[in-house]
Amino acid sequence: VQLQASGGGTVQPGGSLTLACTASERTFSNTAMAWFRQAPGKERGVVAAITGRGGYTHYADSVKGRFTISRDNAKNTVYLQMNSLKPEDTAVYYCAAPPPGWGLTTDKDNYVYWGQGTQVTVSS
Repeated sequence: VQLQASGGGTVQPGGSLTLACTASERTFSNTAMAWFRQAPGKERGVVAAITGRGGYTHYADSVKGRFTISRDNAKNTVYLQMNSLKPEDTAVYYCAAPPPGWGLTTDKDNYVYWGQGTQVTVSS
């Protein structure tokens, strides 16, 4: 199983970016997925997570009201829409999935499939 992340880049403060993560298998349509991020010198932490059918989402306090996680199971793809970006959002962003069939979890130790990471830099 492979997760392919894309959409990172450099943006000015206040700008927007959309990340996408495509899974290689359709079994992930019934599996929660999440986005994590890791800044230099910091631990990897959850940014947002979504249930398999997209009916429930979780956000880190630092991104609530600015980021939106969504998914299109017909395309095996999860998205992270990031608005009002701040310099402190600068990090490598990873998409991840727990074992097939798992529900939403925010514990990164439960995630066994990881994308390759995509750099997001917010700078003027």
